[in-house]
This record gives sequence, structure tokens and C-alpha cells, in this order.
Amino acid sequence: MKDITKILVPFDLSTSTNSAVEYAINFAGDDKDIEILLTHVDVSDDASNKKMLEGTIENMKKDHPLFRGTINWALKSGNLIENILETRKQQKADLIIMGTKGSDGDKAVTNTSKLVLEADCPVIAIPENSKDFAVKKIALVLGKNEIDDASVLEVLLDIARRFHSEVHVLTICNENESYGYSEVDEKNENTLEYYLENFYSHHTFQENADIEKGIFDYINDKEIDLLAILPRNHAKKNRPSEGRLTKLLTLHTEVPLLTID
Repeated sequence: MKDITKILVPFDLSTSTNSAVEYAINFAGDDKDIEILLTHVDVSDDASNKKMLEGTIENMKKDHPLFRGTINWALKSGNLIENILETRKQQKADLIIMGTKGSDGDKAVTNTSKLVLEADCPVIAIPENSKDFAVKKIALVLGKNEIDDASVLEVLLDIARRFHSEVHVLTICNENESYGYSEVDEKNENTLEYYLENFYSHHTFQENADIEKGIFDYINDKEIDLLAILPRNHAKKNRPSEGRLTKLLTLHTEVPLLTID
């Protein structure tokens, strides 16, 4: 299993990207093998702007004396999403952590909501006003389809091992169907037990006509620290979806959201 050793973080001094850098530094903790690669996309080549960026990061590092990793830069110009994805590929980053302001609407499109659907790697979207860093409880949202590529769960296992997390699995049923006994459910259960090892806590099936509301109600009730989802827009074995639920969760979540692709 490949551990997370390089994290790419888009950064532009906004409150939301500051939150993403803070999360990345806390995520790395005292692991000296982790590199945080900050990418700043700007059409200008302003030396004072670069100095301001570097000064902000130095202050953040001082606020986290236990941080033992490294922080490097990748300065770019041009299209934000294209540059993030290109840098991720070139630098072979294992994870992208990106801040988001979110949106109250359902039809809004943000840079982060675009990224989570286009990226073919794990992304953690960090809400601008997310609470203190914690990854003790993770909730993985799972639909009624068979897990398309079980190997992506290795990322979730790496995170669970790193923080000794318990992983809840949640399926929201919005139709009059029987869940938990089908052949697909049994296959998924075996997959979860294999890939998540002893960090897998339990699988909850709940009925709610509004899937998104059901997910957020569960998060609030169980005090979940990290929400995770397996986007289906890149599915190969199953029919790909347009990623509507992934987009809505990215826009509306109040806790960090891990999209595993």
C-alpha cells in the first residue's frame, strides 16, 4: 500500500486556502516524510506577492512547532484547475487538500466542486469555517452499487491508521428497497472488512427521501470529523454518474470532505 507522502495545496492567501494549509500541516503532524507542495496560480510575476505568501507560511509553521515535514512551492500562471491537475500529475502528489467557501445554492459551481469531479486522485475539501482539526471519526457514504475500484480504499485505510480513526459506513435509502441483504451488499461488506481492517466500525442503513439531508443529519448526530465519498463519475465497472451528490456535498458540507478517486 502506498502511503500519503506528498500533499498538494492550492494557496492564495484567502481565508479558505489558509484553512486548507492549516489542515495539511495538522495532517502531516510530526511525520518528517511528508512534503506539502503549495501551488499558487497567478497571472502576475510579483516578487512582493511571493514574499507575502512565503511570510504567511513561515508564520503558520511557527504556530505548529510539532510539524516536521517540508513545505515547497510550485508557482504557476493560467487556468487554476488545469494547473492544479497538471502539477499533481507532474509532482506525483498523493493527495490534494483544497479550501472551499461553499455555496448555499444547488446550482452553483465553485473551483473546488469542479476539482473534486475532474481529479483522478483523492481530494479533501476544507470548508472555510471548519472546526479544530480532528480525524477520530470518519463516515464513508456508500450507495447501492458495488464498489467500483476497491483499491482506492487504501487511501482511507492510510488515513485511519495515521489517526487511529474509526470508520463508519453510511448508506441512505431513498426508495422502498431492502438494503443489507443483497449480493452486492454482501460483496461490499467483504470488501470493507478486507480493506479497512479493524478500523471499520459498522455499516448503517437509513431511510431518507433527501439523501443529502440524511448524510448531514448523521454527521451531526455522530459528531463525524471527516466525510468520505467514492465519486461515481469515473466509474468503469458500473455506469458512471454525473457526480451530482459529490458536487452538492462539496458545496454544502461543514466538515472536511474526502473524495476518493
